[in-house]
Amino acid sequence: MKQINFLLTTVSLAFLALLAGCNSEPENIVAGDNDPDANKLATLPPVELPPMMTASRTYRCKDNSLVYIDFYNNNTATYKAQKAATGGTALTSEGEGKPYTAEGFSISSSGTDITLTAPGKGTTSCKA
Repeated sequence: MKQINFLLTTVSLAFLALLAGCNSEPENIVAGDNDPDANKLATLPPVELPPMMTASRTYRCKDNSLVYIDFYNNNTATYKAQKAATGGTALTSEGEGKPYTAEGFSISSSGTDITLTAPGKGTTSCKA
């Protein structure tokens, strides 16, 4: 029992010695006004955030095919005929309520019912 008390006392004293060596004052880091890239950063154009996805829907069309469309808040959409496809066809709209278009493509709505025109598909209606 005496050995355990001696060991605990020794460990406690060693721990206190370690703590005594620590500086208890906060450390302030000041960068100053000498940023080497400040002039370069000041001349860059403002950064534009990427568009936010407002909806991602899977539609079943009248011909029983599936299409995958992602809608974004900057009046753009991405059309994919296969879910695992990378990229897709980018479509743009001139404003709220206007169709999303690209060469050979047209999507009439961003809701649950759309009218889709695509190359090789013709015009068909689709439901989410």
